[in-house]
Amino acid sequence: MATEEKVGVVTDYYSRLGVAAVRLDSGALEVGDTVRVRGHTTDVTQAVESLQVEHRAVQRAERGTEVALKVRERVRRHDAVLRLRA
Repeated sequence: MATEEKVGVVTDYYSRLGVAAVRLDSGALEVGDTVRVRGHTTDVTQAVESLQVEHRAVQRAERGTEVALKVRERVRRHDAVLRLRA
């Protein structure tokens, strides 16, 4: 069974772009990771296909960074971002 590790929180969502702004509070995130965004009315699981830091594509973002994460469904502010481990 997969374990979940909280890595951050959604600080904003841009519906026209399908992008969530995520503050990485307690972990790093990299392209290829599987994440679950969970909140009051949100539960989305997907692979990280692209990450951006200050409008630049990156492969990995460290704790303490604000990243833009492409998401398939609507997410909301304050939703938890969890990294799944097999």
